Amino acid sequence: MNESKFDKMGEVYAKFRPTYPQAFIEYLHSHVGIGKESVVADVGSGTGILTKQLLDLCEKVFAVEPNADMRTVAENDLSGYKNFVSVNGTAESTTLQDNSINFITVAQAFHWFDRVKFKAECNRILKPTGKVILVWNSRDLNVQSVKDSDEINRKYCPNFKGFSGGVDSFENNFAGFFTGKYESRAFQNDLTFDLDGFIGRTLSGSYALKESDESYPAYISELTECFNKHAVNGQMIMPNNTESYVGIVK
Repeated sequence: MNESKFDKMGEVYAKFRPTYPQAFIEYLHSHVGIGKESVVADVGSGTGILTKQLLDLCEKVFAVEPNADMRTVAENDLSGYKNFVSVNGTAESTTLQDNSINFITVAQAFHWFDRVKFKAECNRILKPTGKVILVWNSRDLNVQSVKDSDEINRKYCPNFKGFSGGVDSFENNFAGFFTGKYESRAFQNDLTFDLDGFIGRTLSGSYALKESDESYPAYISELTECFNKHAVNGQMIMPNNTESYVGIVK
């Protein structure tokens, strides 16, 4: 994982990235089995968006994040939770103990990992019955507002490959990672933005231009035009699903 892509982005990421729907959290508890006795490793935890939602479910959550800025934001926000443990580690080298984890969660980050090394690390730290949960917030690419936003980012951002790192088919993307069958679920999680929220969400992407970039003013101008085109009464709604995949790795 190239953690430098998110340098100095912790505050904007924490402020503008969406949380995960309560239906998904309840599914993790009632169906997947995450409960008060569970020890979870949230790998690539960023500013702790999913970590925070897990803390009320679990005995302990290890938030594993290599980017110092992201990790500091999470530590400041979650230090009041006694079951929160911040870890300076990577997906490929979490530093956690062997056979110590019941569940591994990966929220909006799997596409950055070295899959082979991460799978080996999962096998090392998971208990024999442990499971891995991969989750993404996935915008509907057939919606015109999403298409227009995609076009603007392709025009201005050299590092833009598509939303979620260019992952257009999550299941094809991790083919072979899980061993045997895995369970997939989708939970509606539509995103509602005002202008500041829409621009902030865009700027939280690893691909987004920075204020120091020459084309930044034009970039913001076109994003503003996109918002004004699609907003109703000052609000833009982007259809979005939280997509979850749960299985074992051996």
